[in-house]
Amino acid sequence: MNLFVHNTLTRKKEKFEPLIPGQVSIYVCGPTVYNFLHIGNFRGPVFFNFVRNWLEFEGLKVKFALNFTDVDDKIIAKALSEGKDSSEVSEFYISEYKKDTASLGLRPNEINPKVTEHMDGIRHLVADLIENKKAYVVDGEVLFSIKAFDGYGKLSGRNPDELMSGARVEIDKKKQSPLDFSLWKPAKTGEPSWPSPWSAGRPGWHIECSAMIKDIFGDQIDIHGGGTDLMFPHHENEIAQSEGASGKHFAKYWMHWSMMNLSGAKMSKSVGNIVSLRDFLSQNHPEIYKYMILSAHYRTVSDFGDAVLEKTIRELARMYSALSVAETYAVTGAGVAPDVAFSEPAWKKIYAAINDDFNTPEVFAALFELVRAFNAQVKKGQKPQPGTVAKSLAFRDLFAKVGKLMSLFEETPEKFLRFLDDMLLVKLNLERAAVDVLVQERWQSRVAKDFKRADELRDQLLKMGISVMDTQEGSAWEVTK
Repeated sequence: MNLFVHNTLTRKKEKFEPLIPGQVSIYVCGPTVYNFLHIGNFRGPVFFNFVRNWLEFEGLKVKFALNFTDVDDKIIAKALSEGKDSSEVSEFYISEYKKDTASLGLRPNEINPKVTEHMDGIRHLVADLIENKKAYVVDGEVLFSIKAFDGYGKLSGRNPDELMSGARVEIDKKKQSPLDFSLWKPAKTGEPSWPSPWSAGRPGWHIECSAMIKDIFGDQIDIHGGGTDLMFPHHENEIAQSEGASGKHFAKYWMHWSMMNLSGAKMSKSVGNIVSLRDFLSQNHPEIYKYMILSAHYRTVSDFGDAVLEKTIRELARMYSALSVAETYAVTGAGVAPDVAFSEPAWKKIYAAINDDFNTPEVFAALFELVRAFNAQVKKGQKPQPGTVAKSLAFRDLFAKVGKLMSLFEETPEKFLRFLDDMLLVKLNLERAAVDVLVQERWQSRVAKDFKRADELRDQLLKMGISVMDTQEGSAWEVTK
């Protein structure tokens, strides 16, 4: 294969060559499960669903893990506020996360490790770090020593000396350096805890991912994924822990997706502009969400404002409208071979774009070129001809191929286009039956050659946001997009 990915560690695109030929190991940092997740939390799962699908399409065997952090201060606080055990809270939200993933039509993750299932591995890794003199124990707490690990800061590009000089942290007399971080901490009263040689307690956040990766994959992995917000300190600390224990290079490629804004502003609980995926999907189709995610390159900030939503709806409507036309001819295509020459130029551009660090905007650009070519050559309502059918089959097949990779274009065209119209009718405060009456009245006016009345009704419908298309069989309509 000829895939190039941007490696955060080296800050450049590199040819992808797995550690073991023919096999790929991927670990993606998953959610801390104490609440329903917002629209930004699923950018990584949607993108890495595509990454895994592409690698498998190219013939590689992929082992993919996305974890659940089920031990955390926020989970404990939620459990206390609701009078529940922390495991009840985490298991409930793990279940809800899986429902959200299924609602998006994403493939289930092959491996979903939980922190509570890897306590032995965590304790062993902490013990290795102590033995390697990369960590020390003070009053039952185990702390990682930044000074004991050369190269700290190589992922994020931060200099430890500069970090310490500019650090605004409370002086902790237990720490040898202000940047040292906890690997194991004694439990407070009322908190869940696990036994260890150092204290009854629980792990620090950073050690959890290092231990789960070691338990599942060993000392090294091909791809480590996560949001840019995790680059420092979480991923930086993972490198220090894993390499400090094994002495081996930890992750060959680091792939970070960028953050998401809502109408140009960073999503924040303090601002109150957090939108859960559940709320978004209660009003919008999953196809809309996935398209919005993938239409921006994963390393650029994605915006979920009204303007982007409207653009997404228009673009999906164009694609699905063309697919609807293609389907009407494709079903008559028994014995007709797809016109591969018609779709092959688009596929070559798509293939090159994906191999260029998963350049999804260029994928969609190539698809729209094909849509324009298809619409120019294939018209709705024509008598099926072998050439028209062959182009329709090739068009449909290419969208199905790309759709399988991206988990997109999964609805039947008629069903999706009707959903879009119903969704937009609600926003326009219109009833479908009322629109049908006006469109039918207009058609009867045309039949009666009362073109003045027909034009008046067309203008009335346009002002309402309804576009009318006349065919030999009658008038069809859709919400203007």
